[in-house]
Amino acid sequence: MNGIDQPPTDLPSFAGQLKVLAEPKRLRILHMLMEGVQCNCELGDALDMAPNLISHHMRVLREAGLINVERDADDARWVYYSPDREALEELNRSLGVFFDPSRIKPRRQTCGPQGAIVSVDRNLVSGR
Repeated sequence: MNGIDQPPTDLPSFAGQLKVLAEPKRLRILHMLMEGVQCNCELGDALDMAPNLISHHMRVLREAGLINVERDADDARWVYYSPDREALEELNRSLGVFFDPSRIKPRRQTCGPQGAIVSVDRNLVSGR
């Protein structure tokens, strides 16, 4: 990237997680899961969402690696959801590093009218 440092995180993975989280219902679900392990019926009641819609959002969150799914040991029809702590820690780290204001660098004068002056000055210094 022409003199620009590489991004401080894996952009495709980071973008995928951000895309998943850009849905307000999924953020509401994650908010509830941060309060503790939840089952489909608890989520549906609290969020006023149909079970199939909850399942859809849970699948998307699970495929993004943001939640864990556990079936009840006695009755596999019951499914429990919880946030994936490691994934959230990594996402939090990526957000902090990527959007860290200390990464903002001053403007590089390589184009426009001032870029031409810098280019001329460099040529004079190098003896061209």
